[in-house]
Order: sequence, then structure tokens, then C-alpha cells
Amino acid sequence: MLKLGSTLKGYAIEASDGAIGSISDFLFDDRTWLVRWLVVDTGNWLTGRKVLLLPTALGKAEHDRRELPAALTRAQVEASPELSEHEPVSTQMERHLYDYYNWEPIVGDSYFSENPIASRFSAPPLFGSPPAAGTPAISRDDSDPHLRSVAAIAGYHILASDGAIGKVGDLLIDDDGWGIRFLVVDTGNWWSGEHVLISPHAVKEISWAEREIRLNVSRDQVRSSPPWSPLGDIDPVYEADLRKHYDWPGRS
Repeated sequence: MLKLGSTLKGYAIEASDGAIGSISDFLFDDRTWLVRWLVVDTGNWLTGRKVLLLPTALGKAEHDRRELPAALTRAQVEASPELSEHEPVSTQMERHLYDYYNWEPIVGDSYFSENPIASRFSAPPLFGSPPAAGTPAISRDDSDPHLRSVAAIAGYHILASDGAIGKVGDLLIDDDGWGIRFLVVDTGNWWSGEHVLISPHAVKEISWAEREIRLNVSRDQVRSSPPWSPLGDIDPVYEADLRKHYDWPGRS
């Protein structure tokens, strides 16, 4: 099911023996647009601590209850490797997590795998705030250059091939396969506050330094795309029409 990332944030994570916390962010791979990690805020249970969980360790979402079950115990999560809140996730940290939980890395098929972002910039800190004084920095060589924060992208300017079209308002995530299927663009003053959907297939580059996402589609293409409301559903017919309009590949 396609769900807005903003609505998935706050979903409770339930271990086999009790609550762990709630989703505060998603980390995705910019080569495949697959969510690699869920960032979970443990709240009052492990005060001030956030943990990373692999989407494949979770069961099917219960949307009515805003919950996701996890095949873990609270003791396992509590003893898991800790990450720094003010640094990018290092490849070493990812390896520690895979080893600790005996998880396999997510390298599955994705229909975005042949359209990576040609980014020339390093990822920003994981939680968007500067490191505290005296915090040892993760070297650029050890940070994962393809791991991106969904929360960090919110508000980024969207540039078509011939000019600006708005800002990132949200992302549509498939909570079955945990792929990011569309960027929700708030067109603001350019098109009287209309919202449009843009596939990651259209993304040429993300500039973290300039907070911009550059596309390979024109403003006219965006204006003539099938209309969509943030209150509306994404049914297969609408998605097929949208992909046909832009000539985007997609699922049959």
C-alpha cells in the first residue's frame, strides 16, 4: 500500500514482548530508492536514544492501529549497537547491526536500480543537527554516501529542466516493499498550491548543499500531468496514466 511518509512517521513499533518506540525517520538508498533503515525513537523507554531497524524485520503494518510488529525482543533492541545522533550512519555501524541481529543487507530488486542519483555531495548529518563539541567525526570514507534521510529532503526545492516547480512536501512509500515510489511536490505560487507526483525516475541530481532536487522533465510536462489531490488515493489506473504521461517505467 502506498502511504505518505508523514503519516507513517509516528507508527508504533511493537516487539514480541512490548513497545519499542515510534518511527521518526526513514533512511533510503539513493541508487535504488529502497528504504534501508527505519529510525525509531525509543521515547521514555530508552530516553534520548534512537535505534535503526531493518524493514525486513517488520511484519505487515496495522494501519488502523498505526503499528508495525517487529520480530525482536526489547532486550535485543536495548543491547543493540548505539549510533551517534549527530553523525551520518557509517558503513561500520551498518555492519555491526547486520552482524548483531543476523540480518541480511537489503539488496533486492528495484525498478529504480538503473537510475541512481548522480550526486556529487556527501550526505548531511543523520538527524540534521550539528555535532556536539568534542564529538569524534566519522570519516567521509566510512560514511555511507548513498544513505539519505527522508526527513532531510522535506522542503527541498524542485527544479524542472526549465525552472522551479515547487518544494518537496512529502514522499509516497510502498509499505509492502519499502520503496519510495513518488515525491509529492507542493507547487506553491508557481501553480496556485497544486500538488503533483514525481517519480524518482525523473531525478537527475540532489544537491544537499543547495537543498535542491533537479529533474529531467519540463514545467509544461508537470502542468499537463494527470491531476492529483493529497486527499486522493493512488489507484493502479491513475498510476498507469501518470507513468504513460511522463513515459516512466513501472510495475505492470
